[in-house]
Amino acid sequence: MKSSDSDDAASKRPSKNNEEAPRWLGQLPSRLGQQIEFLIAIDALKSIERASRLVTGERFENSAEHSWHITMFARILAEHANEPVDVERVIFMLMVHDIVEIDAGDMPLHAVQDPDIHEKEQAAATRLFGMLPSDQATLLRQYWDEFEAANSADARFAKAVDRVQPVLLNALNKGGTWPDFNVTLEQVQTRCSQISVGSDALWQMANAIFNEAAQNGWLKTTPPTD
Repeated sequence: MKSSDSDDAASKRPSKNNEEAPRWLGQLPSRLGQQIEFLIAIDALKSIERASRLVTGERFENSAEHSWHITMFARILAEHANEPVDVERVIFMLMVHDIVEIDAGDMPLHAVQDPDIHEKEQAAATRLFGMLPSDQATLLRQYWDEFEAANSADARFAKAVDRVQPVLLNALNKGGTWPDFNVTLEQVQTRCSQISVGSDALWQMANAIFNEAAQNGWLKTTPPTD
């Protein structure tokens, strides 16, 4: 690669806190440099706090931990998918699906929804995946779009495990964020219904959790009056 190509590639790469990029980074071949920059950028996912607490209850999980955890859900629970799935594709989808939160932030399922969140996530996908070489940028964007649309068996199962993991974390934390958001039994069944599309077995488990949570007072059985 010509040195001018290296300099041009380095000049397009973002640096931390507007600091000058390290020399070694600018000396990398253009493709490798883009890939390393992307991998550095997604480290920020570790700083995105979610609304779900760890099983121990000691703190809230971050989005990188969530993404790792649900890839294990997919690997271990693939046999319970409603349709045959390619588990490697499901795992890749789950590795990619929350990267946009680096720019757009996490939107808790039971919080008041940002009406602009879709546009923010689309812009984030364009920027972040666009850091990669074009072939890989296209691939990751295709996986992210497929997950969002849930228009394949792989995406439907990916959505199911993405929804069921917070259910488990809330259940193991005496309702977790359900009481914080005054969530009703009907609301959680509606908002988590994507689980049923991907896995009947996981949906049956989720409903058992919801019913027990309601009995324990962690989910309201009537809408709040305020």
